[in-house]
Amino acid sequence: MNRLLELFASRPDQYLSGEEISRTLGVSRSAVWKQINRLREEGYVFDAVPRVGYKLAGKPDKLQASSILAKLKTNKLGRPLFLFDQLDSTQNEAQRRLSEGAEEGSLILAEEQTAGKGRLGRSWHSPPGKGLWMSLILKPDIPFASAPHLTLLTAVALCRCIRRLTKIEALIKWPNDLLVAGKKISGILLETRLEEERLVSVAAGIGICVNLEQADFPAELQDKATSLMLAGGEPVDREVLLVAFLEEMEHWYELYLREGFAPIRTVWEALSTSLQRRVAVGGVEGMAVGLNEQGALLVRLDDGRTVPIFSSNIAESTPAG
Repeated sequence: MNRLLELFASRPDQYLSGEEISRTLGVSRSAVWKQINRLREEGYVFDAVPRVGYKLAGKPDKLQASSILAKLKTNKLGRPLFLFDQLDSTQNEAQRRLSEGAEEGSLILAEEQTAGKGRLGRSWHSPPGKGLWMSLILKPDIPFASAPHLTLLTAVALCRCIRRLTKIEALIKWPNDLLVAGKKISGILLETRLEEERLVSVAAGIGICVNLEQADFPAELQDKATSLMLAGGEPVDREVLLVAFLEEMEHWYELYLREGFAPIRTVWEALSTSLQRRVAVGGVEGMAVGLNEQGALLVRLDDGRTVPIFSSNIAESTPAG
């Protein structure tokens, strides 16, 4: 079915005859008819005109694994893909899959999470059909001390993807949030396993508020969170966003494995909303001035000393001046 969807995607708004589809895919007319009926069962809509052919007229609102894989051009990330209508947490499922030997690149997606995970034991609001709630399994051969790099890398990939695809000017707040106009649209949570001071695996949990309406956020998040649809004024195709993110993520992940943290650091600093601001973070106050080679936030104190902060939340952030 992936090849059939690719064929319709290459000829948008056109009718394709059963004979043409059969010839292009190298299958029988009966097989074409069966594949189209299976796609209809998944929620795809086809216009069928006798002696003219079929036209793809609509896609399901739900994420479809076959449609995602048909669009995906990555070498590894997103393959294999496990899609669920509901999970307690994609991070929990990723850990279950890792215990069973899941390979690098495996992606766990859920239409809804009932117990989505945020940092520091917080929950992550994950209503059905409105966002991208996922966990990506990585197995980089790097020291455990370099684990913070992967959070920053993921933020860079997602921020660049959103800015390129939607033109929304997303920014990165240290250590793991994406903001639009000061409101949170995404969070990143990495859970690691190690042996002898080296990473064995990473489950990178990513939550993106894509098409949530204001009423979808609970009262405590109304003034703190937003969605790409609210920020941009129009719905965003979740599958297109997912594919774009995985391709962007693979680019930066492969670059990191070849060249190290320096390229990630440069782009992160350019996209950050946390730098050149006075902050209260990790029990200290001062000016956030950059990242060090380990991925820690560098804070310049009032006495002139600069200290690294590895993992905390910025409690206050005000522009310099």
